[in-house]
Amino acid sequence: MILLRRLLGDVLRRQRQRQGRTLREVSSSARVSLGYLSEVERGQKEASSELLSAICDALDVRMSELMREVSDELSLAELAESAASDPVPVPVRPMLNSVSVTSVAGVPTGRVTIKAPAEAVDVVAA
Repeated sequence: MILLRRLLGDVLRRQRQRQGRTLREVSSSARVSLGYLSEVERGQKEASSELLSAICDALDVRMSELMREVSDELSLAELAESAASDPVPVPVRPMLNSVSVTSVAGVPTGRVTIKAPAEAVDVVAA
């Protein structure tokens, strides 16, 4: 299951890290506790729109940019989830038939068993 709060937290963390800023700096600027911001970044807390606005202001990032990046991440996650749940076709293995050969051109061979697809073997009686 894809959790939006996790994707949002991942994007917020990347934005902060791109700027080389610490949790403490951003939490202070956004006026939110360091622990709460950490929980939001780890996807453990669902951020309100007011909190997101404050964090975006602290990061000097438009909320629309943040949401666009989250939307892109969500699209990729949905594709990956869809690909994982779709059954992978199993290659069809041809049915093998056994043919026993006791002689070739009148020369005894002992008993030899050949396994091959039925349509690939022509058996001709001598």
